Amino acid sequence: MTKSLSRNLLDKQDILSLELTLSFPTHADTMRRVVRQSKFRHVFGQAVKNDQCYDDIRVSRVTWDSSFCAVNPRFVAIIVDASGGGAFLVLPLHKTGRIDKSYPTVCGHTGPVLDIDWCPHNDQVIASGSEDCTVMVWQIPENGLTLSLTEPVVVLEGHSKRVGIVAWHPTARNVLLSAGCDNAIIIWNVGTGEALINLDDMHVDMIYNVSWNRNGSLICTASKDKKVRVIDPRKQEIVAEKEKTHEGARPMRAIFLADGNIFTTGFSRMSERQLALKTWRSQ
Repeated sequence: MTKSLSRNLLDKQDILSLELTLSFPTHADTMRRVVRQSKFRHVFGQAVKNDQCYDDIRVSRVTWDSSFCAVNPRFVAIIVDASGGGAFLVLPLHKTGRIDKSYPTVCGHTGPVLDIDWCPHNDQVIASGSEDCTVMVWQIPENGLTLSLTEPVVVLEGHSKRVGIVAWHPTARNVLLSAGCDNAIIIWNVGTGEALINLDDMHVDMIYNVSWNRNGSLICTASKDKKVRVIDPRKQEIVAEKEKTHEGARPMRAIFLADGNIFTTGFSRMSERQLALKTWRSQ
């Protein structure tokens, strides 16, 4: 009788222990729910050696959402801190290692440089946009800079506020797009220095970025009003528009892909990074 009662008590204790285990998750279960799972979580890159890097460069600290660099098959350009105006370095790709502080720069702007873009048709031509409200186009010597470059090939004036975006046309020579904090997009003929198209009524808020499509017939823009627009610059009209692409308050970007779709990056209301692939239809 005593043995039977003891066995029954043990069985009840085992059942109670099992119920408690099922009712209360373990620490590992809790961590599994909190930590976001990713197959890349434990993947780490290995940094290259210093002699294969561009070292000791004082990259610009201006408050602007830009990559601060541009590269082509021959040169890499990097926007740097400069006193009394704006400047950027132009380095041959093979010139790695420590960069001397006295290395010559491109320094014709009177305000900080915000964006740079290499011409796709000439590896020695680069455009720059600045806080001084101008766009400048520069001719880089064939072997790179030996002296600082202060005289641009052409100065493009038409914006009333700082110019934060410059982008060359992908197929037409001497055609350059610029966008400024005046919410205007201007398409220039660099050869004559004249504005071909002025899109000054398409945006009601700051333009975050502009991207040409593959043949240069359309542009897409992302702006602070959380809209992505597809614009036909020749007709000067918006052909498609998407509201609240990303609902977060932080800046977003949109680019055309080779197949004509639009890829966007932005943030949710909880400041979580979001990526989106979108198809568009004309209105």
